Amino acid sequence: MELYVGGYAQGKTDYVKRKYKGESLVVIDGETTGLGFEDADLTAQPERVLFLHFHLWIRRLLLAGKDAEAVAAAWLKAHPDCVIVADEVGNGIVPMKRAEREYRDRLGRILISIAAESERVERVICGIGQRLK
Repeated sequence: MELYVGGYAQGKTDYVKRKYKGESLVVIDGETTGLGFEDADLTAQPERVLFLHFHLWIRRLLLAGKDAEAVAAAWLKAHPDCVIVADEVGNGIVPMKRAEREYRDRLGRILISIAAESERVERVICGIGQRLK
């Protein structure tokens, strides 16, 4: 598993796509993919999966009242060789709305667990990757 994080509009997607140019990847977009592990687009894939906008998928899971940690853990267990791309949302101003704070905190904890399990973790700033692990 690999994790690529960084701020909004910092070039994470382009960076990762350049890195894996020529490699066959199944791309899932967290902004539009289904919410449940049982959904067709989240079932086991024969190829390596690139999961873009992972943070938006977590937000959508939370808004739908699902157990985001459990659903994400099940998906990650089924895709141990995946590449995750997510925004860092824990830096900066603390949101006033409780739901936004909860999203930020829960996403942070999920990304911490993914980073712990990942063989590679990079932060991307201005389209440049910095290896953290």
